[in-house]
Amino acid sequence: MEFSHIPVLLNETIDGLNIKPNGIYVDGTAGGGGHSSEILKKLKTGKLISIDQDPDAIAAVTSRFKDNENSIIIKGNFSEMKSLLNQRGICQVDGVLLDIGVSSHQLDTAERGFSFHEDAPLDMRMSQSGTSAADLVNNLSAKELSKIIYTYGEEKFADSIARSIVKYREDKPIETTFELADIIRNSVPERVRRAGHPARKTFQALRIEVNHELDALENGLNDAFELLGEGGRLAVITFHSLEDRIVKQTMASWYQGCTCPKDFPVCVCGNKPKAKPVTRKPIVANEQELSTNPRSRSAKLRICEKLSEKS
Repeated sequence: MEFSHIPVLLNETIDGLNIKPNGIYVDGTAGGGGHSSEILKKLKTGKLISIDQDPDAIAAVTSRFKDNENSIIIKGNFSEMKSLLNQRGICQVDGVLLDIGVSSHQLDTAERGFSFHEDAPLDMRMSQSGTSAADLVNNLSAKELSKIIYTYGEEKFADSIARSIVKYREDKPIETTFELADIIRNSVPERVRRAGHPARKTFQALRIEVNHELDALENGLNDAFELLGEGGRLAVITFHSLEDRIVKQTMASWYQGCTCPKDFPVCVCGNKPKAKPVTRKPIVANEQELSTNPRSRSAKLRICEKLSEKS
């Protein structure tokens, strides 16, 4: 299956990055190359480093940009972008884009095991290596599963779902997405089933845990900001509240200046803002985009600009 991914908030992201033709940019979550392609169109002598941990994504962008001399492709996790770039002699960039979460290709490729709409092996590994979702549901205790489902899925029926998972696996391992979806469906009240597919939050939680997504996001934000030169911009697209909260709080910490008590006559802490917001509020999809790409409905774009350390 061809790696396809409709880039969300494309124009807003590209405009927000304020791309210079001779600049160096990073797409830390390349996917199918939708955002990368638009960045490359604006470069003349500049470079774009496209990073992804998914082998399918790497194959797709390598093929797509094979004749573009401004393109550099790196297989790896965006949470390690500073090291990945430093290894190649790149210590400073003009902009970074992070499009967080699961891609359309990963959701639509049934055998990847991300979706509860298709029956497939229960996998969910973006890198296609390491611990899978099946490993988690078949080996963790009810307490551990409940914590993951509640924390990362914000699922109030986490305890019931976790107990049902443990009970089911006493007879046989949970191997497929449909098996897990049925267990979840039978663990929640009828009114919850009528409100939408009850497996969504649990599948989200397991995916986040399998891929260590929130840890990667925190590390990736810090790496990206350290790489930015003065005036460099960081654009981050998130798709659920946990991710957006991390981005919002992290950027807010960069905007903060003096932390001295208000009754101090002069500043003694010496703290100065490290960045300024380009977007005061998150940018969301307009009606036109929502009509053509329903998956954009939960997307939020935040952009900040790095200030001079001397300012």
